[in-house]
Amino acid sequence: MTAIKHALQRDIFTPNDERLLSIVNVCKAGKKKKNCFLCATVTTERPVQVNVVKVKKSDKGDFYKRQIAWALRDLAVVDAKDAIKENPEFDLHFEKIYKWVASSTAEKNAFISCIWKLNQRYLRKKIDFVNVSSQLLEESVPSGENQSVTGGDEETVDEYQELNAREEQDIEIMMEGCEYAISNAEAFAEKLSRELQVLDGANIQSIMASEKQVNILMKLLDEALKEVDQIELKLSSYEEMLQSVKEQMDQISESNHLIHLSNTNNVKLLSEIEFLVNHMDLAKGHIKALQEGDLASSRGIEACTNAADALLQCMNVALRPGHDMLYAVKQQQQRFGDLREQFARRLASHLNNVFVQQGHDQSSTLAQHSIELTLPNHHPFHRDLLRYAKLMEWLKSTDYGKYEGLTKNYMDYLSRLYEREIKDFFEVAKIKMTGTTKESKKFATLPRKESAVKQETESLHGSSGKLTGSTSSLNKLSVQSSGSRRSQSSSLLDMGNMSASDLDVADRTKFDKIFEQVLSELEPLCLAEQDFISKFFKLQQHQNIPGTMTETEELDGGMLSRQYSSGVLPSISSEKDMIRQMMIKIFRCIEPELNNLIALGDKIDSFNSLYMLVKMSHHVWTAQNVDPASFLSTTLGNVLVTVKRNFDKCISNQIRQMEEVKISKKSKVGILPFVAEFEEFAGLAESIFKNAERRGDLDKAYIKLIRGVFVNVEKVANESQKTPRDVVMMENFHHIFATLSRLKISCLEAEKKEAKQKYTDHLQSYVIYSLGQPLEKLNHFFEGVEARVAQGIREEEVSYQLAFNKQELRKVIKEYPGKEVKKGLDNLYKKVDKHLCEEENLLQVVWHSMQDEFIRQYKHFEGLIARCYPGSGVTMEFTIQDILDYCSSIAQSH
Repeated sequence: MTAIKHALQRDIFTPNDERLLSIVNVCKAGKKKKNCFLCATVTTERPVQVNVVKVKKSDKGDFYKRQIAWALRDLAVVDAKDAIKENPEFDLHFEKIYKWVASSTAEKNAFISCIWKLNQRYLRKKIDFVNVSSQLLEESVPSGENQSVTGGDEETVDEYQELNAREEQDIEIMMEGCEYAISNAEAFAEKLSRELQVLDGANIQSIMASEKQVNILMKLLDEALKEVDQIELKLSSYEEMLQSVKEQMDQISESNHLIHLSNTNNVKLLSEIEFLVNHMDLAKGHIKALQEGDLASSRGIEACTNAADALLQCMNVALRPGHDMLYAVKQQQQRFGDLREQFARRLASHLNNVFVQQGHDQSSTLAQHSIELTLPNHHPFHRDLLRYAKLMEWLKSTDYGKYEGLTKNYMDYLSRLYEREIKDFFEVAKIKMTGTTKESKKFATLPRKESAVKQETESLHGSSGKLTGSTSSLNKLSVQSSGSRRSQSSSLLDMGNMSASDLDVADRTKFDKIFEQVLSELEPLCLAEQDFISKFFKLQQHQNIPGTMTETEELDGGMLSRQYSSGVLPSISSEKDMIRQMMIKIFRCIEPELNNLIALGDKIDSFNSLYMLVKMSHHVWTAQNVDPASFLSTTLGNVLVTVKRNFDKCISNQIRQMEEVKISKKSKVGILPFVAEFEEFAGLAESIFKNAERRGDLDKAYIKLIRGVFVNVEKVANESQKTPRDVVMMENFHHIFATLSRLKISCLEAEKKEAKQKYTDHLQSYVIYSLGQPLEKLNHFFEGVEARVAQGIREEEVSYQLAFNKQELRKVIKEYPGKEVKKGLDNLYKKVDKHLCEEENLLQVVWHSMQDEFIRQYKHFEGLIARCYPGSGVTMEFTIQDILDYCSSIAQSH
């Protein structure tokens, strides 16, 4: 253990200026045996620091390394586990409890004893030693002994002084002078004692000889003391004189401090006063402008605006702490408040008068605008009011109550003005649509209640008699002959050589122009008013806050009027919502008037819904590109829903009228009216919806209509008694195919192919059915032959059947000579001519198909004769050339 102690002192503690006082070999309790050393050390430098160091042998080599160190002052408890029995276990309580097992009880006790001694000497606080034998703990050490409680090793080190080189040399010379110094120490000691006595005697004699010099020295010392006393007296007098000077200097210093403090306070006071004067002083010119400024002239408005801004700056100045307690500041703030209240009241009163005057001025111009389909221009009024925009912004930030009041009054006055203008504007539009007289126009411009307007509009609709042929004809559909339809169409001609369809087109074009003009007048009016509201009332209209139609519907009508009637603006989440609410209040009559106009247009001609759908869609698309949540976009979107419903209703009515069609039993069917109506609808729709945004709605309507046409054509064909079913199907599907081919509607390509197929199938069916009649007996004979062959009889054996022998064949053939065949074909041509209508012009097509089918049957009959009656020499009494000649001559003769 001693060797380890010296090694640790040399390798670890000496480089760190520490001394190793005690060491114990330990391992942690309860764990795998890993030995280490706990060392008690003190530093060699002052102040002394006492540590407990854990040293562990390195895993990589045969040397020790310092692992962790604890200051002894952090040790709270030393627990030896048992004070009576020998027990190598002990605990050290630092920041946590460390449990150790010593290699021996003696090492443990020596280490604990060293810790106790170090605690007694260096630490002010006492460590608790628990379960430690009292023999290990020394209570005190005798003062006569020059020893320390830290152990003998430490005293020895403290008292030992190493000889210097000179002392070593003197001792060597002395010992060399006495040869027996080493062998006889006592003789050497006696010699040294004798020499020391000699030296002491010599020293005493030397002292006695220097007594005179000592007396002289004492006299000099006495004189020096006297001089010192004189100097002290002078210094005392000097100190008394300097004391008065010090007092004076202290007074001067204190006076200078007070003067400096006073100057500092004066500078700060001047700064505060200048701040208040510069920021809370309103010029007399501004005060006069606020009290008496002319709010009607541009110069007066500018002066009032500058004064209001200056007043706002004075009122909004950020006062420093304590300023608000000054009487002058309170008085100035009260004065500013009075000026603000007075000017706000004067400004609100003036603007209210301007709003009222605008209503009177605009009313005087209504008469001239009511004659033409235009809305009065509010730009001059907006231009004049925008001069007050900055004052409105000032009023909004200073007196929101009066700002709200002005907003409400503006909406009230302008809503009544716009209501008169817009209602008169729509009355002119309705009159132009219905085509009434000038007297009616003038009468329509007079003021009237809304109920009277509706009654008069209905009377205008009833008296006009200008409903187009499309609606009236759809309401009275009936299947008539082409001649009767032509006579009915000719009865509708009112103007020279113009046809009914031309009248319809002219009326619809006129309606389209009027409707477009109405929307074109409303759109800039709303946009201009919205832009003015945003600028005048200082509301931001370009915030990314989405608006919904539901919000608009909730704001419309009674709810909004109740909120405004209370004089308080509704709770608005954003300024954009406030703009929309104001627009709804001002233009509350636009949507119902547009709906009334749309209802009138739909009543005049249901096809007008096509024009309205396209125009309204375009304007909605334009408005949404500008601002999707604006009043104009929302209102036109709501009206567009109504237009779309009318369009869907128009399609549904046409399909319903197709289903309610009744055919005549006395005349041939021809082209069904709803087929012609579909052609008219498709042609009109294609011209209207060219490059339109709502093409998808038209495509859906096309699909519904064409399916209804297909179903009801087949239904009418099945019910037809005068005209064969195949003819009805053939003619109408041919007409549909021709219509779709001409219009080239991409979404109906499949229906076009289907119509062509139906037309082809029913043409073939009609031809085959009709050709069975001219050679009826011959057809029955050969049908019987084919039936026998189908039953399994060989073709060459058919002639042995009694009913189908050669004699029966010759007899049947003789009944159809060329003359008889031509006569039968002539009768067939006349019959086909009666079945077909002239409008579709399919007679020659059908006749050519019959000729081809007849030739095919002729070749088929000849083939059967050649196979079933070989070598009989039986042939038909007419040839293919005869058939071609017969058909050609019959067609030319008719």
